[in-house]
Amino acid sequence: MNLKIVGVGEVLWDLLPTGPKLGGAPANFAYHSHALGAHSYVITRVGDDDRGREIIRRFREMGIRSVAIQVDEKAPTGTATVKLSGDGLAHFTIQENAAWDCMEATNEAIGLAASADAICFGSLTQRSETSRRAVEQIVSAAARKSLRVFDINLRQHFYSREVIERSLQLANVVKLNDDELPTVAEMLALEGSTENQLKSLASQFDLQLVALTRGPNGSLLYRRLTDDEGNWSDCASTPVKVVDTVGAGDSFTAAMVLGLLRKMSLDEINSIANQVACYVCSQAGATPALPPEFAHKFATFSRKIDPE
Repeated sequence: MNLKIVGVGEVLWDLLPTGPKLGGAPANFAYHSHALGAHSYVITRVGDDDRGREIIRRFREMGIRSVAIQVDEKAPTGTATVKLSGDGLAHFTIQENAAWDCMEATNEAIGLAASADAICFGSLTQRSETSRRAVEQIVSAAARKSLRVFDINLRQHFYSREVIERSLQLANVVKLNDDELPTVAEMLALEGSTENQLKSLASQFDLQLVALTRGPNGSLLYRRLTDDEGNWSDCASTPVKVVDTVGAGDSFTAAMVLGLLRKMSLDEINSIANQVACYVCSQAGATPALPPEFAHKFATFSRKIDPE
């Protein structure tokens, strides 16, 4: 079964202390989806400049399809300055008025979304009105049975309650981290324990699944069955020597999506997604080469897949 997975939004160069690395959450997500065995695509926009041309070349080199990559004649390819704290945590300063702020809902983008098994988008991409409208049109074109994954991805001041709420309405799967949950909980009046907040989020927006990543404390998945009932999976993280955390969350999301599409159990999904994210933390940059055994686990998973 050839899965088609699409990342929508920003692509940029992470300007790390060790030099520039290809980044942007949707691009990272697509890269890891491809590395884990899916056919992956990116819907984005780059500048008509050397950095943009290098991104397109890199995508081809990595096997990511470029049929929906737009080229902007005026705005430059995006960049983000990345500073690492002593524990490898990444802190981003993201360039404004980049090419991906001008992303459009082209016919190619709409067609690609309509045929996708899963489509992933975030809030950063929607910081401009132009790209926000494009994201809404593209994600709305996805098939009803597809996974529509909102990776909340709060960055700097580039988000609002309106964007978060509308994105949650578009999605059926949500992923956020433990730094983002308090902000989202305050924004949406989610009360009580972490578990109660995740359940309320799933119920309020009719979500199939909510994923909370917690860095060295692992991850928590909640699959909603009814407004009052659901299944939980709490997975501890494997200790690793962290080089940097850039792209780890995106790799987690990619593995989680493949696990959902392969009909793995919640615990199986949580375990392999954690393993992939921990490996990415042990490497430099957002898109290191992944050990082949990760893709092999998905390729050899034998549980019956629905004929749809």
